[in-house]
Amino acid sequence: MQSSTKRMGVMTDVHRRFLQLLMTHGVLEEWDVKRLQRHCYKVHDRNATVDKLEDFINNINSVLESLYIEIKRGVTEDDGRPIYALVNLATTSVSKMATDFAENELDLFRKALELIIDSETGFASSTNILNLVDQLKGKKMKKKEAEQVLQKFVQNKWLIEKEGEFTLHGRAILEMEQYIRETYPDAVKTCNICHSLLIQGQSCETCGIRMHLPCVAKYFQSNAEPRCPHCNDYWPHEIPEVFDPEKERESGISKPNKKPLRSRQR
Repeated sequence: MQSSTKRMGVMTDVHRRFLQLLMTHGVLEEWDVKRLQRHCYKVHDRNATVDKLEDFINNINSVLESLYIEIKRGVTEDDGRPIYALVNLATTSVSKMATDFAENELDLFRKALELIIDSETGFASSTNILNLVDQLKGKKMKKKEAEQVLQKFVQNKWLIEKEGEFTLHGRAILEMEQYIRETYPDAVKTCNICHSLLIQGQSCETCGIRMHLPCVAKYFQSNAEPRCPHCNDYWPHEIPEVFDPEKERESGISKPNKKPLRSRQR
C-alpha cells in the first residue's frame, strides 16, 4: 500500500501556504494556481515531487471538509478558462460577503444579482442598478457612491463589467450557485450540455434551450452545420473558439488576446 500524504489528508506547510495565498486572491485561473503551487513547493519543500494539481487540491479539500470549506473548480462563462475559488459551503447566501461590505452595499449586490438573474442576457446595466439606490436597506447611498461600490464588487471579483453592463464573476457563480437556485427558482437558467447554472450564453431560437459559450464551442467543434442538440433546428449564433490551454502555454502569457465573442446572445 502506498504511503502518501494525500491519501491520509495531511496538510503540510506547502498546502497551508497555498491555501493562505488562494484565500488572499479569492479566485485564480488555473495557470496562476499551478504557478502558485510550484511557488509553495519551492519555498517549503523544493526537493519534493510536485503533486498533480487535482491530487494536491483533493488532499487540501479532505482536510477542509469538516469545516464546510472547499477549493472548487469552475470555468469562466465567456471563454471557458478553468478557475479555482475557495468556497464556504456552510454559508451560501450573500452574507458570506458581509466581512468586506456594509449592509447597504450588500443590498446593492442583491439588487444587481436579481437584475442579472432576471435578464435574458445575463447582464444588468449600471443605469438599471443605480436606479434602485433609493430602495437600499441601511445607510442612504448616493448614486456616485453606488458607482464606486459596483467597482469594488468588480475589484473583489464578484462582478464583471463589460461596456457599462454587469454580470456575475466566475467566483460569484462558484460560491453562490446553491443560493441562486434556491432564491430564484423560477428565473434560474441551466445549460443544456453541462446542466450547471447559466448566467450568460446562447439559446436556441426555436425551442429555447440554453448553452454556455464554452459548451457551445465544444459541442459544435467539429460540426460544419451546427444544429440544436434538443430540437435539431439550425443553431443561428456565431460559434466561439474552444479554450486551448496548450496554445496559451505556448504563448507564454496567462491572458492571451482572445477572439471577441458575442457573449450576450439570446
